Amino acid sequence: MNTSQSKLVEPVKPNEAPDAAIAMINEEGTVVGWTQAAQQLVGYSAREVVGRPAAQVLPFSQDAARASALAERCRAEGGWSGTITVRHREGHTLTLTLRVSLLWGENGSHRWLVCVTDIGGLSSGSLNGSLRESLLTHAPIGIVVRDLQLRCMWVNDAMELHDGIPRAQRIGCRLRDSLSGFEAEALEVVMQRVLESGTSTVHEYRAWPPADRRREHVFSASFFCFQDAAGKPLGVCSMSVDVTGNRRARERQAILSEASTRIGSTLDVLQTGQELADLTVPLLADHALVDLVESVPLVLEPSARIGTANGRPPALRRAGLASVELGMLELPWVREELIHVHPASPFADVLRTGRSRLVPVLDMDTHLGPWVHQDPTRAQKVRDSGVYSLMIVPVHARRCVLGLVIFGRSEEPTPFQEDDLLLAEELVTRAALCLDNALQYARERTAALTLQRDLLPHRVRGGAAVEVASRYVPADTDHGVGGDWFDVIELSGARVALVVGDVVGHGINAAATMGRLRTAVRTLADLELPPDELLAHLDDTVRRLNDENEVDDESADQAPAVVGATCLYAVYDPVTRRCTMARAGHPPPAIVDPEGCVTFPDLPAGAPLGLGLGVLAFESVELELPEGSVLAFYTDGLVESRDDDIDIGLQRLSAALTRSGRSLEDLCSLVVETLPASAHSDDVTLLLVRTSALQSAQVASWELPNEPTAVGTARHLAARQLGAWRLEHLLPTVELIVSELVTNALRYGSGPVRLRLIQHQVLTCEVSDNSTSHPHPRHPSTLDERGRGLFLIARLSRRWGSRSASNGKVVWAEQDLPSVAVAR
Repeated sequence: MNTSQSKLVEPVKPNEAPDAAIAMINEEGTVVGWTQAAQQLVGYSAREVVGRPAAQVLPFSQDAARASALAERCRAEGGWSGTITVRHREGHTLTLTLRVSLLWGENGSHRWLVCVTDIGGLSSGSLNGSLRESLLTHAPIGIVVRDLQLRCMWVNDAMELHDGIPRAQRIGCRLRDSLSGFEAEALEVVMQRVLESGTSTVHEYRAWPPADRRREHVFSASFFCFQDAAGKPLGVCSMSVDVTGNRRARERQAILSEASTRIGSTLDVLQTGQELADLTVPLLADHALVDLVESVPLVLEPSARIGTANGRPPALRRAGLASVELGMLELPWVREELIHVHPASPFADVLRTGRSRLVPVLDMDTHLGPWVHQDPTRAQKVRDSGVYSLMIVPVHARRCVLGLVIFGRSEEPTPFQEDDLLLAEELVTRAALCLDNALQYARERTAALTLQRDLLPHRVRGGAAVEVASRYVPADTDHGVGGDWFDVIELSGARVALVVGDVVGHGINAAATMGRLRTAVRTLADLELPPDELLAHLDDTVRRLNDENEVDDESADQAPAVVGATCLYAVYDPVTRRCTMARAGHPPPAIVDPEGCVTFPDLPAGAPLGLGLGVLAFESVELELPEGSVLAFYTDGLVESRDDDIDIGLQRLSAALTRSGRSLEDLCSLVVETLPASAHSDDVTLLLVRTSALQSAQVASWELPNEPTAVGTARHLAARQLGAWRLEHLLPTVELIVSELVTNALRYGSGPVRLRLIQHQVLTCEVSDNSTSHPHPRHPSTLDERGRGLFLIARLSRRWGSRSASNGKVVWAEQDLPSVAVAR
């Protein structure tokens, strides 16, 4: 046996030192060797035992006949093991396990080694676990007894099975004579210490038994010091047991325990694949490659059956790779590179069958298939890597094959074995669960993000009132898409509604709720409600959603899903340059005046939506804004993070908004770029608007008396103004609309009537009166003389409606303008 066949590993822990009672008996049945552990067990010292018959020291319940029969059985069978009753020196009896082993010496002489252990001590854990198991299960124990010069004097037959050294080559020789190298020297140092101290110890070493040269085995050797009648060292006994299974089980458990903490730390598919590769190198393999079906990194549903398309298996994408050699990290395919598997390769076979493949000794031409010849450059790189042993393991998840994991060895001298494949399959199974979780989350996040982006406005326009820019940044993969939204809604009279909101929670449900609330806000905005009233109605909507969820979840035996949200709603009028806003638990907007000064208006916070507190929970505030002011509407994800409070976020936002001379788009990008990394735990929504003001030449208004002649006067004034704006082609339609609107105002109002024409992107005609009764169109019958006015207005206008005013109502109608129309 040479140095490559065995090496010392490590001593065991002190509490694993052997405490078996060992005695050696000659051919005549006389005790010739005794250990300290034997004295501790039965109470007799070496002076009292050595040189006396064994039957006197270990009487079998005082039954001489039984003792004689046992001795004969040992001679006939070469040993014996079982349970006996032994009398302690102090008189009480002990029930012990006993194993008698036959030892051979020079010229065919023999002796007996008796190993006795207290059954009660077996459960205490003090006995070396491997030796204890061998004593109980009759597993082969290799025994060697050496003299003071560490020469082998006695050995049993089982020892040759461990290291392959025949008895004839061992008797009379030291360990270094049959085992060269530092391993023999280290073991002899251990035995010398045992002789000097008289204590026992355990060491482990590795060897390649002759019956299994290709597989490394681990042996645990227990060393005992024999004493003569004077209590002086007589020799050292070693008892070796094969603990390969125990050691591999411990290593396997350690790797699996490591896998539970290192694989699946994120919900990123590619990162999970890399974590699997990093874990297995070098614990299991010298090289590891993780290749996933191309649809998996793209967050697409993999097929339950991996077949072939046009005779070819699906393409793979490299998700992870690790190697003990840094140069191997780019061979033969780099990370995220697309890999086309040859149909005749073992990789395609594993994909198709879903069964692992073990190649203990690799022959590239035989085992890797035709791709070796079709891609000689990469094939040569594989040859240069020195990989000689291979395992290919499929990645399974929910009856789908997600990809392959390839393990290779080039440095480790032992080829892969079946137990290595079992460990690899268990690691891949654990990783597959993490990959499947990451894949499912990625699909849900993609669906939620798609829904979120689809429900948000694709193109925001502020009309003649404001210039608009916006950004939406979804949360990171660990937190999921939220329910942030924004909107810009064009209202009558050139006004515009500005909205930003945030639904509590993340995921597809939050995105769906956001879509419902955005639709509700648009519907309420068409009613031309003041901001505080609109938020009150929106609060009722959220409360009703909660009631519906409570009913649905009760029927499903689940806790009700609570819907909550915050919102800020503002209306800006470019004619008066006044902005009216109210908020429901949402952060206030930032206002940047034309000089670059940033302020946050003192706007009542209001209650979050869903509490059902009614209109009293919200309060509108009206501000006059200089032309060119910038308003920043945002969600809390922009100014709050795990590391900083909202004050720091507001300061950061203010500093970014003071950058003058930038377009709104550039300013949006600048604000988002200032976000700290930790801010991505929540969605970020930013809406920037720069206010405009209509010139006085674009607005014309008149106050008319509540008299029948007011209708003709209104037509005349409108015609004159259209001529000034060069919109004479609209005169017939506008005169008819003005006539109908003024007539209705005179009929239902009691005070003066106000007519206003606004030329912006459309022509708006407004008539105000002091009546709070809003018009409702109806379909008149053939004989009706009234009811056709609003019907005509609806047919002649691009759109029309009414809104409440502080002292009555306003009825309005819009006309499209030609593209060449320019305000004067």
